[in-house]
Amino acid sequence: MNTRPDQPLRLGTRRSKLAMSQSGHVADAVRAITGRPVELVEITTYGDVSREHLAQIGGTGVFVTALRDALLRGEVDFAVHSLKDLPTAQPDDLVIAAMPRREDPRDALVARDGLTFEQLPDGARIGTGSPRRTAQLNHLALSLGKRIETVPIRGNVDTRIGFVRDGELDAVVLAAAGMNRIGRGDEATDLLSVDSFLPAPGQGALAVECLASDTDLIAALGELDDPHTRAAVTAERSLLAALEAGCSAPVGAFADLLADGQTVNEMRLRGVVGTLDGSTLVQLSTTGPVPQSYDEAMALGRELADEMLAKGAAGLMGERS
Repeated sequence: MNTRPDQPLRLGTRRSKLAMSQSGHVADAVRAITGRPVELVEITTYGDVSREHLAQIGGTGVFVTALRDALLRGEVDFAVHSLKDLPTAQPDDLVIAAMPRREDPRDALVARDGLTFEQLPDGARIGTGSPRRTAQLNHLALSLGKRIETVPIRGNVDTRIGFVRDGELDAVVLAAAGMNRIGRGDEATDLLSVDSFLPAPGQGALAVECLASDTDLIAALGELDDPHTRAAVTAERSLLAALEAGCSAPVGAFADLLADGQTVNEMRLRGVVGTLDGSTLVQLSTTGPVPQSYDEAMALGRELADEMLAKGAAGLMGERS
């Protein structure tokens, strides 16, 4: 890290409104910690320019590689990612220096006429580009005795909500965190409870990444780290990795902390894998002491993945990413 106090730190970010918003929040926090100016460096990723659906282009890393390349070339000092976009394998020369406190991890429904999921009519058309959401939406509909049609869509929050506003779709599903970060959380007509609809591993969390050799910057960014968020998402991503699934696979996972009065003493990790038509889900959970280390969090995820594989999870994921 260049230590001249007037030298701006360069933060690499995707160009989307959501990415710029979440990177802006991180930039403000880093300015406060370091007393240094922080400038945003906008970088276009393959996932931003490709018009293919994410499930087709593999999902894993498509929003990340260009940012990491800029870090390695020295064009930026650190980068902010949506954690759910990161591949589970971490490059040796880069480090996630901080995972700030997680936003709302849930999925949000934006439906016409203010409808909740239960109120949607039979045959409702719901837009999503996510196999995980598709599998769980279909399963939820079946449990309510109705049928829906999931329609593959792409685009930013404005574009996706526009499909509903224009009458093209009855509803779309988005991450609540993203809507909140751009000030549009109040447009959600239903928040899908994690008790019946598991988010993507790491959903709602950010990863602040820099060079593993930049010890001064790692120390500064480390002040933004939230240990509970890091433990939870590490367990979720361990589950994803142990299932050998990329972020385009129909895998949901969520770890939450269980408190006994004021004392947080356990972590519960839940995972789900399903067929796209929702007819079959493998959904299991495990509970253990709150992980005190990276290795303990990883072990919790692997343990649940092994149980899910024993219940037939691999056969439900289709092609491996």
